[in-house]
Amino acid sequence: MVVVDGKGASLGVRLESASPAEVNLAEGTLKTVAVPRKGPGRPHCRPERIIADMGYDSDPLRRRLARRGIELIVPHHSNRKRPATQDGRTLRRYRRRWKVERTLAWIANFRRLVVRYDREIVVFSGFFHVACLLITLRAL
Repeated sequence: MVVVDGKGASLGVRLESASPAEVNLAEGTLKTVAVPRKGPGRPHCRPERIIADMGYDSDPLRRRLARRGIELIVPHHSNRKRPATQDGRTLRRYRRRWKVERTLAWIANFRRLVVRYDREIVVFSGFFHVACLLITLRAL
């Protein structure tokens, strides 16, 4: 899982096996985000909003993030039983999600990460971080 900014640079990364649901990994991934301030002080650890795909459509996740002051922008599933929690004005920001998909495509350009030759997560994590570093340097 990757948290990226508006330019596609990765802010936080969390690697897990393929079996856990994305909703369960979201808060742990947000804990890895640390954006340095321009002056002295602790880094920013809480974004204003998160734009995610339908895999994150969960009312408990929305409530937990709202308690932390984070707005979750996710389109609802088509078979949702409960009333919608977002209107069209909020979902207009979802159009910017292509920047996340673009970053994932850039990561997919590194063949070693796609094929996953490494059995150890530590080695894979190292190459993943190198790929994120190269992507960030290209974005500057």
